[in-house]
Amino acid sequence: MASSRRRLTTSLATVLVLTAAGGLCWWGANRAAEFIEKRSLEDVQAALMLESKDWVTVTTDGLQVHLSGTAPTEVDRFRAMTVASTVIDSSRVVDEMTVAAVAALEPPPLKIELLRNDDGISVIGLIPSSSDRAALIRTLRDETAAPQITDLLETSDQKPPQGWSKAVQFGLRAAQLAPRAKISIETGQVSISAITDSREEKGRLETSLKQAVPAGVELRTEISAPRPVISPFTLRFLIDEDGARFDACSADSEDGRDRIIEAAVDAGMHGIPGCTLGLGSPSPDWARGAVAAINAVKELGGGVVTLSDADVALTVPASVPPDTYATVAAKLEQTLPDVFSLRTEQEESSSDQDQGPVEFVAVLEETQRLSMRGPITNARMHEAVDSLAKSRFLQVDSDLRDDDAVPSGWTVRVLAALEALDTLDHGSVQVSADLIKLSGTSGNPEATEAAAARLADRLGPGVPFDLSVRYDRLLDPALNLPDGNECVRQLNIIMSEAEIGFEPNKSSIAGDPAPTLERLADVMGECRDYQVEAGGHTDSQGSEGFNADLSRGRAQALVRAMQEAGINTANMTSRGYGESQPIASNETEAGREENRRIEFRLLSERPVRTETLPPPITLQGQTSAPAGDDADHSDDDEFDAPTGDPVDVTLGPAFLGEDTDGPVNLTDAATMIRSLVLPPSDPAHRVETEFFGPSRPTAGATPFAPAMVGASEEFQSPEAREENMVVPVLTPDADTPRPSPRPGEIATEAATE
Repeated sequence: MASSRRRLTTSLATVLVLTAAGGLCWWGANRAAEFIEKRSLEDVQAALMLESKDWVTVTTDGLQVHLSGTAPTEVDRFRAMTVASTVIDSSRVVDEMTVAAVAALEPPPLKIELLRNDDGISVIGLIPSSSDRAALIRTLRDETAAPQITDLLETSDQKPPQGWSKAVQFGLRAAQLAPRAKISIETGQVSISAITDSREEKGRLETSLKQAVPAGVELRTEISAPRPVISPFTLRFLIDEDGARFDACSADSEDGRDRIIEAAVDAGMHGIPGCTLGLGSPSPDWARGAVAAINAVKELGGGVVTLSDADVALTVPASVPPDTYATVAAKLEQTLPDVFSLRTEQEESSSDQDQGPVEFVAVLEETQRLSMRGPITNARMHEAVDSLAKSRFLQVDSDLRDDDAVPSGWTVRVLAALEALDTLDHGSVQVSADLIKLSGTSGNPEATEAAAARLADRLGPGVPFDLSVRYDRLLDPALNLPDGNECVRQLNIIMSEAEIGFEPNKSSIAGDPAPTLERLADVMGECRDYQVEAGGHTDSQGSEGFNADLSRGRAQALVRAMQEAGINTANMTSRGYGESQPIASNETEAGREENRRIEFRLLSERPVRTETLPPPITLQGQTSAPAGDDADHSDDDEFDAPTGDPVDVTLGPAFLGEDTDGPVNLTDAATMIRSLVLPPSDPAHRVETEFFGPSRPTAGATPFAPAMVGASEEFQSPEAREENMVVPVLTPDADTPRPSPRPGEIATEAATE
């Protein structure tokens, strides 16, 4: 009995203990769940608040977190779910959110974009489903002769608005006119961005588009053309009392132009100056050289700097201290790229100018036009300089003035300088009392030595000079390089003999073009620097627009084939002339065959330089005695007196030393003329000669005016030579002026009985 009572008590105690433990576990679990539920609610709410999702309502149900509310967009709903899932396990998040009703979307606007290039036309955009899509593509194919039409159009159930049809028709017409363009067609508006082959082509395209645009359609254009060829490549920057400015500005790239303009503005120029972008820069470092030159003028506080191709001339005001002038000039010399050659000079002060002697300057352009300015002793010497200049150069602009205050021997120095300048293709020469400076470009690799020899021959020894001449292979006659016209002639001969053909009504080349391309490559090897146009031509069969595009496509196909064959066509363009320039009748098959052709045309006679000019060859020193000073000229044919019957010519006053012209018997005057053309160191020839009047133009006649040529010692210096100078000006017919001969040459004309 007692044992049973003890077992009951033990069992009851066990139950009570287990019950208490279970109650404690339940209470602990409940408290833990409540904590997790509360913590999850707080964490999710905080995270959503940080993301500005205050439209979300967060509730919990045990371990589950419910998100409710109206999301502005589906994206916002998704973002709320993502934020909650970063705080708690995503399996506990219950999405009860809704999305606000989406407003009805506006249909996209109707629009067509035509992208045309040499490969074809791509048609992109949205058109009304009621449009005749096939007709639109067919019109492009028939009227443009494009090699390929890519249709990427989409359709819409929209009703075409008013003005849509007109804009589409004009856009198709624009695609025919512009071979390389992006044409955007919208209701009532057409925008065209195009590239043309030249400024002239740009003008023609703009005019054609303006004439074709229908009423009610707005036209917007952005048409560009290749850069012009600038020759010589020039920049002139100055700072004076009127401020800083450009007289001329050329740049070879947009980046270079920006750098040049920035330097000019930094030097004090106001506003944004214009600077022409062009081809023909003598060096890829043109902008760097231009900026250095502008900075030099800025440091000086005034002056002028001129860049003509690779020649740089810096003129410094007289007010600049010599030390500053020397420092800036040296710095510029070091800063300029290697290809550039610098020439500097400082203006004379007003007090120095009052004292007289001056500077003679002559500039020879590539067209052989000579401009010269400066003082000359008197009218007689003025005529001598003009006579020599006109005999050497194609055109002469003279701004000479008489000034008897010039140094002794001045005119002889000027004549010698002009003769030295004649060794160059283009350049300039300066003559001062103590120096002759010559710079420029020549096609003769030995032009520097030739110029020095000219100076020595005319001036004798001891005259200081400074020569800087750059060699240009394109001007070298020894290389026998063809000019632009000869290049085009050879190319057209090849095309006339070529068997290159095209598929009917297509721009695809038929047959094997390799033999013709090989011949074209041989010519283009020496002609790559000239701007050449490959022009396509057709017969009159087909529409005018189709023929224009077909001819253009064929010209482009040939140029593309030349490129693929490795021929340099960087300066070659293509153009289609259609049926507008026939060379034969279109009434016969033979004539139509002749009219279907590709013809090359020269666009500019000036080559586009593709190679940097080498640095100039410089030579400084003094003239030496000319070669052959001790030679005896008594047996030289060019100095022998004429034989046979006398030949009468008319000599100007500068030769006669009188105001009256008259015929001269060259048989009797030959000895004197011989002495005039001899070098200054030739042995003495003291000669008396007579000029005979018009009444008795034969030997032994009454003398008209005696003249005396001094002994040799009077010809040993430029000063003595100038004092005894006589200059022939030969005019055989008073009504037909004749150019003056070069020094040392005698021009004769048979007398008319």
